[in-house]
Amino acid sequence: MYPVKSYAVISPEKPLVSFAFERRELGPRDVLIDIKYCGVCHSDIHQARNEWGHSLYPMVPGHEIAGVVANVGAAVKKFKPGDRAGVGCLIDSCRTCPDCKEGEEQYCGHPIFTYNSYEKDGKTLAQGGYSTRIVVDEDFVLRLPKDLPMDAIAPLLCAGITTYSPLRHWQAGPGKTVGVIGLGGLGHMAVKIAKAMGAQVGVLSRSRNKEADARRLGADQYYATAEAGTFEKLSRTFDLLICTVSSDLDWNQYLTTLKRDGIMVVLGVPSKPQAVHAANLIFGRHCLAGSLIGGIRQTQEMLDFCAQHKIVSDIELIPVAKVNEAYERILKGDVKFRFVIDIATL
Repeated sequence: MYPVKSYAVISPEKPLVSFAFERRELGPRDVLIDIKYCGVCHSDIHQARNEWGHSLYPMVPGHEIAGVVANVGAAVKKFKPGDRAGVGCLIDSCRTCPDCKEGEEQYCGHPIFTYNSYEKDGKTLAQGGYSTRIVVDEDFVLRLPKDLPMDAIAPLLCAGITTYSPLRHWQAGPGKTVGVIGLGGLGHMAVKIAKAMGAQVGVLSRSRNKEADARRLGADQYYATAEAGTFEKLSRTFDLLICTVSSDLDWNQYLTTLKRDGIMVVLGVPSKPQAVHAANLIFGRHCLAGSLIGGIRQTQEMLDFCAQHKIVSDIELIPVAKVNEAYERILKGDVKFRFVIDIATL
């Protein structure tokens, strides 16, 4: 067994605290990774505070893991000690269902998430990346680009793939106009990736506060949705809308900004069910869709794409002792645009 230092949540009402546990022994196909950096995702907060109603404790959050291979099992072929390696939101799946066989493990009926899940034995709690090391089957380990800063790569393993997957699936590129709703951890990655794909990119945010950031990131247009007349002006503007926020928006307003056959893709989970008027789908042949992270194959494709285009996340690097403060700042929107924990501070 491998002793591990970490920060964990013991119960939903309490802050994260120092926590020691053990990782499993290295199996023949396992990779032992010394974690160097771990991004802080808004979903970490939802899970830590049991806002989705199925949290398991004690919980070590973190699914944006970047590190270096320390050791490998005897049958491992893809990695060797010293390699850069990453782990995203999944550490295993059933591997036999149609989704798994098609490389879409995120839609498996029995996924094993990096944390707040049980490992293959059905007994051991999977623990995430706010920790010093992790053991993962090689099929769920990603190769990290060599020429990009490792701390800024870490958020690509959730925020990057969550936005890359729908942009690739719905074919963002030259001749397409993409609207990005929200400019946070997900939204800023959507702008960078859509622009690198060759699309025309517009950002939709409530106020003008983030306009300078949006244009610095590559946005061609910026729209303040709280300003009177904005939605009327945007009628039939976008081929593809990427909704990165989990706040309770009126989706009907945004659907009116789509061109004929336009698609609005939802990535965030609002706190309440949303009412959608059928007319906003029928008149325009619009689609309202959702997307969940990406499979391992596509996540590697995303990392290679980001390496080619020199894309990383805009981050604020923090010591682990500031993670509780970071949670509160995320809820206030006070980060540009992703916190990353320096695991050396553990």
